[in-house]
Amino acid sequence: MTSTANRKSNLFHKPVLVEQSARFLITRLDGVYVDMTCGGGGHLEHFTRLLARAALLVGIDRDPEAVYVARETLGQAPQKIEIVNSSFDRIDEIMRGLGIATADGFLFDLGLSSRQIDSPERGFSFMHDGPLDMRMDRKSDLTAEKVVNDYSEKELAAIFTEYGEERRARQAARAVCVRRKDARITTTGMLTATVAPVLSPRYRNASLARLFQALRIEVNGELDQLREALPRVLERLAVGGRAVVISYHSLEDRIVKRFLSAEARGCTCPKDIPVCVCGGKPTVRVLTKRVVKPSPDEVKENVRARSARLRAAEKIA
Repeated sequence: MTSTANRKSNLFHKPVLVEQSARFLITRLDGVYVDMTCGGGGHLEHFTRLLARAALLVGIDRDPEAVYVARETLGQAPQKIEIVNSSFDRIDEIMRGLGIATADGFLFDLGLSSRQIDSPERGFSFMHDGPLDMRMDRKSDLTAEKVVNDYSEKELAAIFTEYGEERRARQAARAVCVRRKDARITTTGMLTATVAPVLSPRYRNASLARLFQALRIEVNGELDQLREALPRVLERLAVGGRAVVISYHSLEDRIVKRFLSAEARGCTCPKDIPVCVCGGKPTVRVLTKRVVKPSPDEVKENVRARSARLRAAEKIA
């Protein structure tokens, strides 16, 4: 791997928990591994150093820019590489198209890339003034501007509450609706200036981050896609294969934890029934009894890693 390729990957996104991901994910050196959110290819680039030439690596991302960078980054890898521009909830279609029945490992790194956050024109951050976009796939119709200006006050408050877990969700929604009566809110700066006065001064930046997170989740349907993809991945995972998920906020982590716990339990009978009557059997073994977090050294080197949480499981049936 050339130093130029490494620079391109790191410019797009510095991979988080990369060594831990490899340790949990890789079971066969000649296996098939799928990165469901490959970004600039940082995790996959690390895996190429560990895997045999016979391995097959698949990267999926719905951001065309990420796909371009990943292909450039991994262009000299000794393994066969397939990079696909798509959303990960279409994993069945993607694998059929590639002629792959099962994989030995699936990785989700659910966070935004540094490139996306730091690009004002993408509209993901309140720290940079730019258009209210927030689409990971810019071919999509729904933008943050449409959500902010066209959703009702009740709908906005629900989004800010459910997806942002923001205590002042109703006040923020009300402020948006009052402001947009005069003119559409079209930029991140306008939105920030609109809601900042109703947020707690002590926690204003954290609240702004939560509100922007909520809009991003709504625009991209992130939680629904995750819920849909997890069972599909489990079906496509070979027995003995592993799934690794890195999440960055409690909503994602809660979905992953509950899914893995349910699959590890198998039985769906009510807890008050003393003997199982459903016949459900465990399908996975959870490998991370405690969530894996970045080390202090990694957080010091990459502050955006501080909220990362890794969970992993192995398919047993």
